Amino acid sequence: MIRVLVVDDDAMVRSGFAAILGAEPDMEVVGQAADGAEALTRSRQLTPDLVLMDVRMPRVDGIEATRRLLRLDPAPRMLVVTTFEHDSYVLEALEAGAHGFLLKRAGADQLVHAVRTVAAADGLLFPEAIRDLVRTARTEPTRQLPQLSGREAEVLALLARGLSNAEIAGELYLGHETVKTHVRSLLTKLGVRDRTQAVVAAFESGFVS
Repeated sequence: MIRVLVVDDDAMVRSGFAAILGAEPDMEVVGQAADGAEALTRSRQLTPDLVLMDVRMPRVDGIEATRRLLRLDPAPRMLVVTTFEHDSYVLEALEAGAHGFLLKRAGADQLVHAVRTVAAADGLLFPEAIRDLVRTARTEPTRQLPQLSGREAEVLALLARGLSNAEIAGELYLGHETVKTHVRSLLTKLGVRDRTQAVVAAFESGFVS
């Protein structure tokens, strides 16, 4: 069961998201919050598996809330939502550690798929959209990657295509556990928390374009 906290300053949006997710047999909406500050309080009380959160809110916005929520133990998975396709706030939220993002106009099926993908921690939502965000917000490379081994470079390139660990294993003819080891090593070398941040780093450095 995926336990979800829905965070948005618009009560109608919150209710809509909650109704869609609450109808799924593998999901439970454990609470709602109107801004980032309330999200932090509710997360401490409810320990959700995933927080679905707007990035533009009063008091504490989704970027700062993401930073604070990821310091919790256990930390929830973070899925941010936005009205705007090329929202610089979303890129900042991803850089802060959010695990994926979704447009508010997405259909119910896309929302449910996004929640399952982010909760599973073994997939990446819309790598092309992350690339476009980076291109819009960063005209020049903004970071330099450390020296990667040949295998690490292959894994990073495949992560940037949105492949799961199982798909990477098939592409490189490796065992699933071997791929997990390579991904962990890559995240450590890049100094990032998860595969989403690794892909942001890949695009921001110009490693992939």
